[in-house]
Amino acid sequence: MLQTPSLSRAVSRRSLLRALGGTAALGGLAGCGVPAAYVRPGDRAGADLSADDKRLTWSNWPLYIDTDDDDPDRRPTLDAFRKSTGISVDYVEEINDNDEFFGKISPALMNHQQTGRDLIVISDWMCARFVRLGWVQEMDRAAQPHVTENLDPLLRSPAFDPGRACTVPWQSGITGIAYNRRKLGREIRSVSELWADDLKGRVTLLSGLDEAFALLMQGNGVDVTKWTADDFHQVCDEVEKQVDRGQIRRFTGNDYTKDLVSGDVLACQAYSGDVIQLQADNPDIRFVVPEEGAELWAESLMIPNLARHKANAEKLIDHYYRPEVAAELAAWVNYVCPVPAAQAVLADSDDEETAALAENPLIFPDAEMRKHLAIARDITSTERLEFARRWNAIAGL
Repeated sequence: MLQTPSLSRAVSRRSLLRALGGTAALGGLAGCGVPAAYVRPGDRAGADLSADDKRLTWSNWPLYIDTDDDDPDRRPTLDAFRKSTGISVDYVEEINDNDEFFGKISPALMNHQQTGRDLIVISDWMCARFVRLGWVQEMDRAAQPHVTENLDPLLRSPAFDPGRACTVPWQSGITGIAYNRRKLGREIRSVSELWADDLKGRVTLLSGLDEAFALLMQGNGVDVTKWTADDFHQVCDEVEKQVDRGQIRRFTGNDYTKDLVSGDVLACQAYSGDVIQLQADNPDIRFVVPEEGAELWAESLMIPNLARHKANAEKLIDHYYRPEVAAELAAWVNYVCPVPAAQAVLADSDDEETAALAENPLIFPDAEMRKHLAIARDITSTERLEFARRWNAIAGL
């Protein structure tokens, strides 16, 4: 039977993490694509010990996997993998920020050395840097039939990794608008409504460039799969105008949830996974995918260069794309599940609370919502310095 924590006590991973603007010096190095740091395809693979050494090391974010109710050190889906394959997993919760983790492992990768990790999970905008620098290996899809069959079509081919050759989504989410329906006294349906007079001084935007720009572009009717520099600067012009007129209370990391709960803020850019948690205590908190669209994002699994247990890591990834395993994970983390077939598994649960998750569009977006979701083209190395300089000046970073 699927296990699920009470939504009232489930903790959002993102709500505990600080959000940086993605412009730290080390992040800039990746963005600049320093030629000496690039690793050619023929130099990425190392000796794979998987056949004789049944283990792997996996680095992930905190609070991003299912745990046992009675023993938080037990992770049922990982235990099931060990039992079925004989492969042990050293699971390390060491990733607290994309740039910080980049700084931790980039010296090894740019110097063609092992990182000590076989599998990592980072946000797709940062995955793009790793892929372009040649710091991760292509996966053997022949060894991953469940990934091939079950990966959500909306997530299959981001611009930075066509066909997901080097990345596989761990969990996904939506950047949209959250608001307090009771205190605001009306619905919000579009991005432009953030600039309404009755929200003056009661709006927050995300401070991180990579987290904020796509939704605002969508509000301007831009196809974010192929946005341009002009589209970006148009957004900046609009945000500058709203800052000057006092519309925006502040730019936030993940602490926007505090302002929304307290009522200091009535509407804000928000992550779908956070809002699920907030709604457990306050049903007046709503999340909307605007009429113009919202950004679908992912945090993805990658196998770094010279990993010693590549085949074992590929097996683990495929394990999590079994619908029954994906369902058990989704019941705990409450993000958008990248395995749509898991919805039927949850719906068949004997536990009412678990079965209800199958109907939550913030975990399994319905057909209408899916029409309005898009994966934004990421910011390229040549664009990043200019764009970050302008955005950070507006956001006060």
